[in-house]
Amino acid sequence: MAKRPDPIDIAAQQRAREQAEVEQAFLKGMNTLRDLIAPSSLEIHASYFRLGTKYCRTLYVYGYPREVFTGWLSAFINVDEVIDISMFIYPVDSQTVLNNLRKKVTQLEASMAINAEKGRTRDPGLEAALTDAEELRDQLQVGAERFFRYGLYLTMYADSLDELSFIQRKIETMFGQLLIFTKVASSQQEQGMNSTFPQMTDQLQIRRNMNTGAISTSFPFTSADLSDGKGILYGVNMHNNGLVIFDRFSLENANMVVFAKSGAGKSFTVKLEALRSMMLGTDIVIIDPENEYQKLADAVGGSYIRLSLNSDTRINPFDLPRVIDTEEADDALRANLVTLHGLFRLMLGGSQMTADGQMMSGLTAAEEADLDQALIDTYARAGITSDPLTHNSAPPTISDLYDTLLHMGGTGPSLAQRLRKFTSGTFAGIFSQQSNIDINNHMVVFNIRDLEDELRPIAMYIVLSHIWNITRTDQRKRMLIVDEAWQLMKYDDSANFLFSLAKRARKYQLGLTTITQDVEDFMGSKMGRAIVANSSMQLLLKQSTSAVDVLSDVFKLTEEERKRLSNFPVGQGLFFAGQNHVHIQIIASQTEHQLITTNPSEQFQKQ
Repeated sequence: MAKRPDPIDIAAQQRAREQAEVEQAFLKGMNTLRDLIAPSSLEIHASYFRLGTKYCRTLYVYGYPREVFTGWLSAFINVDEVIDISMFIYPVDSQTVLNNLRKKVTQLEASMAINAEKGRTRDPGLEAALTDAEELRDQLQVGAERFFRYGLYLTMYADSLDELSFIQRKIETMFGQLLIFTKVASSQQEQGMNSTFPQMTDQLQIRRNMNTGAISTSFPFTSADLSDGKGILYGVNMHNNGLVIFDRFSLENANMVVFAKSGAGKSFTVKLEALRSMMLGTDIVIIDPENEYQKLADAVGGSYIRLSLNSDTRINPFDLPRVIDTEEADDALRANLVTLHGLFRLMLGGSQMTADGQMMSGLTAAEEADLDQALIDTYARAGITSDPLTHNSAPPTISDLYDTLLHMGGTGPSLAQRLRKFTSGTFAGIFSQQSNIDINNHMVVFNIRDLEDELRPIAMYIVLSHIWNITRTDQRKRMLIVDEAWQLMKYDDSANFLFSLAKRARKYQLGLTTITQDVEDFMGSKMGRAIVANSSMQLLLKQSTSAVDVLSDVFKLTEEERKRLSNFPVGQGLFFAGQNHVHIQIIASQTEHQLITTNPSEQFQKQ
């Protein structure tokens, strides 16, 4: 008699089936790792394939020159395009290769003997092949070399077929310059895709015989490097996580330009460089228009000189350098006269109304001539002539020039009236008396924040002139940092003076650093571009969209670098030194960061 099933067992089995169905439905809804990394679609065509929205194409290398140089693959690893590179290296038993080489050498010698018997001209190809085979056989025999089969494949990625073809031509041109030949893996794009994916499958199997020496030249783990092993740490090379250590004074000149939009980290970077340079004995002089460097100066025991109409600081633009070189001394007065001409054109060159109601800008030829004579006479009245022995006398001041102009003929009285606001008027005192500052310190900061806007470019000009005189008098390794240099670029005379500093700085161990966020104004000036051309180092941090086109044209940036330039995070940029440049990340220690940060939120938290 059949036993009736237990209702309890039936219910348990039913619950088990329901639970299994629920688990299966749950597992179907889970994303596996393959689901997460797989593209949305895959299309295979004869000469390309598509991964989602990307167009891709695989090339293989089939021909090499007789000799390749070390690091030849580096250019392709560092190219600013998205590419995957796969290398397959198969070791071959040395004895097998020796047996084949013995046969090959015999064939080559036989061919050369037949050619000689028949009176044919020598075949350089046969002779080179025989020499190479003999050398390789000797090295394999003593274990100095090994033999390999080598395959090299590249897969390129682009957003369109036209862009993909452009990248292909670019890559093929680079290979062609090295006499290396490539082909598209026609009708084998799927195999090429699998061969360049990181799954260790060589489905193309297009290989070339190479010995140890030849294959070592294709060492893949190379990237753009910019470090001379001495100097200071500028940051981390984002290409290879190496350190960018550089001595700017080792280049043909020690000048540097820094371009960045507000908040991109330009002042932070320059302060970090100044702090680290001081540790190596470099003196730092800074023109600070926004009071950003006071905290750093106080931390290192530097001098902080505040220029304003209410301060007691005085700088006399008539000061002469105390140069020792006889040739320099003979030229000191004439050079300062030229500098003063530029200064007074800046001070007196405002727009003025002529008799017929027209607006005239700058100084006329007659005013230039009278001003020149007045400057010479003013120095002469103070006992200073072209004779270097007279240069130790106390220099005149703007007040003395005012008196000279007032009592001379021609346009002198008119110029004196225009100059009066700097001697006894609103702007009197700060630049019309004898100097009372001393920059004999490892860090000196000139703060011009509290000066009126009209006085700022004049103050920057006079301070630069004063620093230049000190530099010529006491030659030592110095860095001169000019923040917001675009203010000087607005006026031809001050721009010319800054350019002359950039040209002549190297002779006096001076490194000029110009910082600006107004790239268009700076680069729109002929002198601005000349300063960039005379700077061996450049740092481009994050830029506004309008500035990217200007800088791309000047620095010949690639399309990828153009894209990055407007999207860099704070503290990252392109660092140029000589002919090389890298993508750099500026990194400071915690102590350095506390000393130099200008982030208001961070300063508030510390308070």
